Amino acid sequence: MSDVKPFVLDFDLVSGFCTSGKVKPTQRRVSDMVAQFANETAARAMVEGGDPLLYEFYGLDLPEDDSGVLQFGTTILYPGKVGEEYFMTKGHFHTILDTSEIYYGLSGHGMMLMETPEGQVDWKEIGPGEALYVPGRWAHRSINTGTEPLVMFFVYRGDAGHDYGTIEEKGYRKLVVERDGKPAVIDNPKWKV
Repeated sequence: MSDVKPFVLDFDLVSGFCTSGKVKPTQRRVSDMVAQFANETAARAMVEGGDPLLYEFYGLDLPEDDSGVLQFGTTILYPGKVGEEYFMTKGHFHTILDTSEIYYGLSGHGMMLMETPEGQVDWKEIGPGEALYVPGRWAHRSINTGTEPLVMFFVYRGDAGHDYGTIEEKGYRKLVVERDGKPAVIDNPKWKV
């Protein structure tokens, strides 16, 4: 049984920022994900040129061992590309693999790239006012295919956990790149069986 008491936070519905004292952003820069991009040479050059911020997220400091708690927050994924590949989040499975997650688009446009351990792959576009359901067993990665920040609100079961290691080791089977001025989903040449 959780000791969490009722509370209110002030997430901005456009920017995703939270100025409530309890919520601190976690930031990821290109230097945190060089090996995740297909063009590591372009990623290293970006690091040397200033190491731009890819994304940040505001999450709660709630118990992570309680299935009765809901974790929630916002992800702010900035626009840009490394080579021809759009800025993206690290992506993860949940440690409790069968755990689902919900994303709600607040502003900007992008995609969610998803795959199962068995090799099923799917992707969905997401924008303002659209709710995206990611079922259990599906790794998921947000990708900003627009020209402004992609901001999403997320909710998942408190004890779900995050498995980033599997994705860091193997990558995703697919990449989202710009081709002829539009997003295209292609095979990832670095994906490892």
